[in-house]
Amino acid sequence: MPVTVKQISLWRKEIENQVGTLANTLAPVAQAGANLRLLMGYRYPGNESRAAVQFYPVSGKKITLAATEAGLTVSSIPTLLVDGDDKAGLGLVIAKAIADAGVNMAFFVAQVVGRRYSAVIGFDSDADAKTAAGLIKKATAARKK
Repeated sequence: MPVTVKQISLWRKEIENQVGTLANTLAPVAQAGANLRLLMGYRYPGNESRAAVQFYPVSGKKITLAATEAGLTVSSIPTLLVDGDDKAGLGLVIAKAIADAGVNMAFFVAQVVGRRYSAVIGFDSDADAKTAAGLIKKATAARKK
């Protein structure tokens, strides 16, 4: 299966780094029926009392209302979701294609589950995300040959 690249909107909230804050943040969204595909929670290096939670997708009126009421907002970081069959070195191929074009990444989170590869990549601008999407498609297609 070819690699797919899709622009997504992460929902985000800064939270106190305390026991239970992640669960408390997720509860209203889950109770509204959200089926999250991606969840990231992390504390800030150098400021261990603060943390952030980000997830995707948030869609539909009920889930969007629950997320908003829980204090979550759409992240301003342009983000791509990359999916496809896993191949050794795929992360390097993607990172190198983006770097060689002089595009900076805000973050890169990837994982493999079974034989499937999935990555979420953030960028400094919409233009960088658009450029990167084309680079990723081209680099991963060339790799199959």
